[in-house]
Amino acid sequence: MGSDRLFRAVDFMQPSDDEPIRSVIVETAEAVVVAWYVKPGQRIAAHVHPSGQDTWTILSGHGTYQTEASGSSLAITAGDVVVAPVGCVHGVSNHGQEPLSFISVVSPADAGFEPMPDALIPTSPLSS
Repeated sequence: MGSDRLFRAVDFMQPSDDEPIRSVIVETAEAVVVAWYVKPGQRIAAHVHPSGQDTWTILSGHGTYQTEASGSSLAITAGDVVVAPVGCVHGVSNHGQEPLSFISVVSPADAGFEPMPDALIPTSPLSS
């Protein structure tokens, strides 16, 4: 198997004291694969992809995954896979004691990105 088909997620995790870093593993016209490392107290703001789906595979830690513009959310943990179909709100907050790491696959790669207003981001675990 060529090196253009096998990647080690850990090689792309980039801890940051500011905002979590979007570390692109690979991008084609069909999809973009991204590694995320979210420290305790950090969040990825709620957003939508108006023309594509975003699928997350949680590798470690746990968080509060926003599912609606109203702030509704659910708990996610290592081993979970969460799917945000076309146009569905999603974001995550890490209220835990350990880093949250996951792989995101957005398909197609040109799915677009639209942020949601900050007022709708949950500020505490599991708002509903």
